[in-house]
This record gives sequence, structure tokens and C-alpha cells, in this order.
Amino acid sequence: MNLESTFLSHIYLEGIPIIDRSIPKNSYVPIDLSLNNTDLKHFDVGCYKSWDYYIKNYLQNRNAEVAFGGYLEKRNLYDRSLYFSKSTNKKERNIHLGIDLWTNAGTQVLAAFNGEIHSFNNNTNHGDYGPTIILKHQLHGLVFHTLYGHLSMDSITKLKVGDTVRQGEVIAHIGVSEINGEYAPHLHFQVINDMQGKKGDYPGVSSITDLAFYKNNCPDPNLILGLNSNAKVKNIALENAFNL
Repeated sequence: MNLESTFLSHIYLEGIPIIDRSIPKNSYVPIDLSLNNTDLKHFDVGCYKSWDYYIKNYLQNRNAEVAFGGYLEKRNLYDRSLYFSKSTNKKERNIHLGIDLWTNAGTQVLAAFNGEIHSFNNNTNHGDYGPTIILKHQLHGLVFHTLYGHLSMDSITKLKVGDTVRQGEVIAHIGVSEINGEYAPHLHFQVINDMQGKKGDYPGVSSITDLAFYKNNCPDPNLILGLNSNAKVKNIALENAFNL
């Protein structure tokens, strides 16, 4: 059984919360940040203050607390950074491999599963994650990882590799724009099969030429989060997922 099949078989339809449990699920709304979103043509996507204004208004207009989305979205917002550009990499990286949860800085970040601290780092490239934590998990015989990016600096100051974490434990807080890659505050959440020897960092954006590999190595996080009706998640007792 592969990781995607394991998620399909053992996660509740309601999903697993990875930020503040007090935020009700009906306060989550989808957001499209792909090339199809014409709103992005009307403000400076290279300015985090403009991003912050846009996200806050998006949420306020929908009476919501969290905007979510982004898996396999092709985005032009990375054009602002040489770290992702074709001129630097020879391959333009603009396809997003995780799910973003856009909400307030300081919001609690929760471990998705029982596991341990695999690694952590402050990734300071322009447009990068900023403070990042990667957890290692074992679920029904399969080893995999979850990545939490755009965190506060305090989130990584007292960690030790190998420390255990429990599902639902507060492991971090969402960081402010100035340290999270100059985006509006949000959490980048990504599932990774094989870390390929990397520590404290893993690509969260792919080029089209590498997408087949990354799509296989980084399955849809919504199979865990269950944030929309398209998540193919079966309604089986959640506690079965944590016999680790």
C-alpha cells in the first residue's frame, strides 16, 4: 500500500487540523492564487504589504478566518524572486507542491501526526519558507514527512532533532511577513515521501519538467486536511491512524 492509499483508508472525512483547533471549519474558504486569478494583476505581488492587504480583505469579505489552497497551482507570484526564476535555475519553478493556509501571524501550528523532529532551518532566500520544521512519521508501516513553512523565529529556537511530538501538539506559530519570505502570513504544509537527504528544507515549488516526480513524492495534503469535497478521504475511525 502506498502513502496516498494509506491516507485514503485511515483518515476521517472531516480531516486533521494543523492550525488552531478553535477556528471552526466553516471559517475556512478556498482561494485561487493561480494564473487564473485576475485580481493578482491589480496589485504588486512583489510587495508583502500588498499581499497582506489583499488576503485580509479576501477573508473579511467572506466572513472567514482562513483561506486555503494551492496544491499543484501554477503561480506567477514567484516571478519576483531570483530563487525561483528561470534565469537562476534554468527551469522556472512555479507549480506549488503544498497547501497554504492564509491567516493571522501568531496562529498555532499543530503536528498532523505522531512523530519526531526530523530537521529544522531558517530558509532565508527571497520568497523562501523562512523558519521551517520537518517532522518524520510512520503510519501503518510507511515512513513519510510533513513540512511546516513560514513560521515564527521562536518556533525553531528550542528544537532538538529526534524529539517526539504528538498529533495535535502545538509545534510552532505562523510567522510575520518580514521573516517568512515576504508573503502575507500563512502556513505552507507539505507531505513528502522521500526527503532525498535534505534537512530543514525541501522544494515547495516545482518546474513543469520535474512535476511528475514531485507529484509522486509529495501527495495532495488535502487527503489529510479534508478541506474540500474533492478530497478523496474515507470516513474511517481517526484513532486507527495513530497506532504508531
